[in-house]
Amino acid sequence: MKQNKTSMTLDYRYLYDTVRKRFESDQAMEAFLPKALTPEELKQKGDDRYLSAMSQRVFQAGMQHSVVDAKWRAFEEAFWGFVPETMVLLGPEQIEGYMKNDRIIRDRTKLQTIPKNAQLILDIRQEQGSSFGEFIANWPSANIIGLWRLLAKRGARLGGRSAAGFLRLVGKDTFLLTSDVIARLMAADTIDHEPASQRDMQIVQDAFNELQQSSGRPWCQLSAMLSLSINPRF
Repeated sequence: MKQNKTSMTLDYRYLYDTVRKRFESDQAMEAFLPKALTPEELKQKGDDRYLSAMSQRVFQAGMQHSVVDAKWRAFEEAFWGFVPETMVLLGPEQIEGYMKNDRIIRDRTKLQTIPKNAQLILDIRQEQGSSFGEFIANWPSANIIGLWRLLAKRGARLGGRSAAGFLRLVGKDTFLLTSDVIARLMAADTIDHEPASQRDMQIVQDAFNELQQSSGRPWCQLSAMLSLSINPRF
């Protein structure tokens, strides 16, 4: 893994100029790039919305996202809006009952994550003395990989790309390590293999932080721009 090496292809001006060519106008590019919620907006979200998004991301893993998204209204109805205090009480009998519900995706292992992740939300709420939304809102994006690690360690099936995917669903500013983003970082000689260790991930975080400092853009837009610089059909 190469460290502290910056090439022209990871320079923000190069990145902006490359991506700008994909669009007819500045306005079209800005309209396309994702937007993160403000900390205040994240705090206003109910903890049920965080558990819903967490569960949605778990079900999306390994499946077409559109299939899961199309069924999510049925999930919301079946799980009474994902209120953590209610969901944490789901036991084996209730899970078996859901396995008979053909309106939802009947994956027992993924269904079992719902009460476990409800417990995660309740535990953090108790530890922090505030809502889970405030915990998410207050976490510094300059160390977003630290939040990924916490969710992977303490949550159920939130490892790999799922923690970042969950955060993107709820609007927390985060970059995504898609195959296109990794390809751009490798082309820029920032990394020379897919990040795996904590050291690898810190190098990636540092590279994003440098881009953010030079551009003023949120991490979600920078990762989208890195993807667009490699894959125009992103």
